[in-house]
Amino acid sequence: MIVHRTVLELRTALEPLRAGSRIGLVPTMGALHPGHEALIARARRECDVVVVSIFVNPAQFGTGEDIDRYPRDEERDSALAAGLGADHLFVPSVEEMYPHGFQTWVDVEAIAESLEGAGRPGHFRGVATVCLKLFNIIRPDVAYFGRKDAQQAALVGRMVRDLDLDLELRVVPTVRDEDGLALSSRNAYLSPEERAAAGAIPRALAAGAEAHERKEDPALAARAVLAEEPLLDPEYVEVASLDGHVYLLAAVRVGRTRLIDNVLLEGDPD
Repeated sequence: MIVHRTVLELRTALEPLRAGSRIGLVPTMGALHPGHEALIARARRECDVVVVSIFVNPAQFGTGEDIDRYPRDEERDSALAAGLGADHLFVPSVEEMYPHGFQTWVDVEAIAESLEGAGRPGHFRGVATVCLKLFNIIRPDVAYFGRKDAQQAALVGRMVRDLDLDLELRVVPTVRDEDGLALSSRNAYLSPEERAAAGAIPRALAAGAEAHERKEDPALAARAVLAEEPLLDPEYVEVASLDGHVYLLAAVRVGRTRLIDNVLLEGDPD
């Protein structure tokens, strides 16, 4: 695996590979876990060339959010990506991605206004902008995203369609721990007591899905389960239609840590 730190290095390496090769991109912020492993493994099965990016994107963090304490371990991540068969690792600096004078941003409107967009103003502008930059730099045939971030995946899909970008998106099922908690880099912040409490999040979503099957209110059922755990502070628990799928989505604070998750209520699980 070759590590690249500049746009020029990566473009130069990829250019001779484009003819006759299918290039897959797995964009990440590092702190790789089995959820990322599933994305890389899927890309490895489906593509001739696999590029993994690691970039903690400051543009998608708001004031007071956790960018300074976001977990970073490039040596570990690099070894993991290489072991999973990645061919190229792109680890740019902030200055490489947002050089002095940078002033062009991508806004995807309606889909960015609710849920994560309402709670984190500007977050999706940062997501859309950095994804478009990565797509332009790498020019992948396929890009891989996790279903845990369902709103993000739907937003990127909307951008791809609206701007006629020549690539496919793959949304890979959420990878979960033994108790059902969705794997996330932020799980590392949880104390043992908080980690035990967080197990109520997937239970709440499962209760919501069961309520939906009974033609009852899934959000109400999920909130009832969350209310039983005093360490949890829900920000939202809502049903939303995203890119032709209907989800029950939740954002929950566990101490200082904010976790998101969802369950698919209607639509093809791919």
